[in-house]
Amino acid sequence: MDTNVGTKKLFENDAIILWEFTLEPGEETSVHTHVHDYVFHVIEGSRLEVFAEDGALLAAFDAPTGGVFPLNMDGDKLVSPLGGPPAPATHSARNAGTTRYRELLVETKRR
Repeated sequence: MDTNVGTKKLFENDAIILWEFTLEPGEETSVHTHVHDYVFHVIEGSRLEVFAEDGALLAAFDAPTGGVFPLNMDGDKLVSPLGGPPAPATHSARNAGTTRYRELLVETKRR
């Protein structure tokens, strides 16, 4: 299981980790686990699908350019203050759209 939650780590200090995350159309991440609260800002939007460890589809949603999505850890689940059901911290994601998807993701380290 992967603990890299982005394509490329851009910066890390005691408080945050900044990732660039890119998926080409049809591309899927490895199964990975989030351990920190995070927020992502969509640079190039597309349609995303999120899958459980066993490959079951958990959610499909449009992530529009300019969108901001905060997620908080609650045990082994991710909860959005924007609403919706919790999602497992361990999952994979796929670009289900026809254009490249790109985001900046900021993890906030717990003290």
